[in-house]
Amino acid sequence: MLFNSLTFLVFFATVFLLFKLLRSWEARKWLLLVASYMFYTAWNPPYVLILIASTCLDWWLARLIWREDRPSRRRLLLIVSLVANLSLLAFFKYGGFVLSNAEVLMAAAGVAYHPPLWDVVLPVGISFYTFASLSYTIDVYRKEIAADTPLRDYALFVAFFPHLVAGPIVRARALLPQIARPTDSTREQIGWGLMLVAMGLFCKSVLADTLLAPVADIVYAAPGAHPGAGALAGVFAFAGQIYFDFGGYSLCAIGLAMCFGFAFPDNFRFPYAARGFSDFWRRWHISLSTWLRDYLYIPLGGNRGGEWRTCRNLMLTMLLGGLWHGASWMFVLWGALHGSFLVAERVLRRMKPGWFDDTGAAPVLTVVTFLLVCLAWIPFRAPDMATGVAVLTSVFRPGLPSLDEAMALLVMALAVAWQWRIRDQSLEEAAARWSEGMRGMVAAACLVGLFMTSGGDSRAFIYFQF
Repeated sequence: MLFNSLTFLVFFATVFLLFKLLRSWEARKWLLLVASYMFYTAWNPPYVLILIASTCLDWWLARLIWREDRPSRRRLLLIVSLVANLSLLAFFKYGGFVLSNAEVLMAAAGVAYHPPLWDVVLPVGISFYTFASLSYTIDVYRKEIAADTPLRDYALFVAFFPHLVAGPIVRARALLPQIARPTDSTREQIGWGLMLVAMGLFCKSVLADTLLAPVADIVYAAPGAHPGAGALAGVFAFAGQIYFDFGGYSLCAIGLAMCFGFAFPDNFRFPYAARGFSDFWRRWHISLSTWLRDYLYIPLGGNRGGEWRTCRNLMLTMLLGGLWHGASWMFVLWGALHGSFLVAERVLRRMKPGWFDDTGAAPVLTVVTFLLVCLAWIPFRAPDMATGVAVLTSVFRPGLPSLDEAMALLVMALAVAWQWRIRDQSLEEAAARWSEGMRGMVAAACLVGLFMTSGGDSRAFIYFQF
């Protein structure tokens, strides 16, 4: 069930109306839990059993960890949670990847090995709800939160439909207290929440799907036929597509949750105006980058233990972050590029700190960061190395863009300029200065854009596949 579908519109309107009619907070929570399971069941009914089983296991293990005083026993219970969750994720997401690579390795050793066809459907959202659930057991193990949450509340935290299939990866410590206490949305929250949904759908349907995705698809399908500015337009178009697609989804998720009175953290904060790669990862997919920082980078040692170990930890974190996105060496390459960028930036900050502190150099640093980020998107989008190399080499060949490619370049230029202008604010802070007339114009523009692009090619959100 896609946010940008009429089916979801009817689903949300029905759930929201029932939510407002119910006066008991307990009844409202049951409603949201049942609705969330229905939302997930609409995609693939049997796979909701995996979601329920994973939820019950982590809730039970967390309670055992919370009650246990012996360090060795607590550590063992945490390992059980980690192994159970990551094994489930590995089976569905990386089983085919492991088999195909085993076939290649066996062939290199002279052994003819032909694995069975891997025909297992990846449960939508499994990467997101696995990380959200793991944050609970890990935080309980660290004694940062208590495991006294009722099973119903914990199940709602994991399955709440706005963030279930593509995030943001909301931490238990942030959402469980909101679920525990009775809350209701104000008229202002509902209004701003619906505005965020409209803006998110506009970003998805108009900017990502209509203006940018077709250009990226054409260029990556035949990179040799689009040299120079055409290939660059394809690279920039995908950079814009994935931002407006995933950023649009995050706006929808935050807005939908706000309509029910829940606050989700921001997931994007104008990343294409970043000054350096550490700044980029403070702005891009914030819920994932902070999760990797708190549960992977810091446990590996973080920036403790010397420069070499810090760089090693950065690289390992980004490699695993790349692999999290999908079972492909292209995603690993994308993670390796960002790990290399972060390491290089760290070295440069020590050698030339003035480069990053000089406000006069900020525009140059932003442009360099943006260009390298866009080039790193090539292996993320390309289906294989040959296509990625072809796109990269086409960028450096002479050629003029087509009309659609020129439009994509213009859209991205305007997007980066807008992000640069308000990079030090949140969207809410920027919108707070809008007049009522401006708010009305923005809402009207979003609705008109959605109406004009309705009935076309309906694409799933990109991050559904992760």
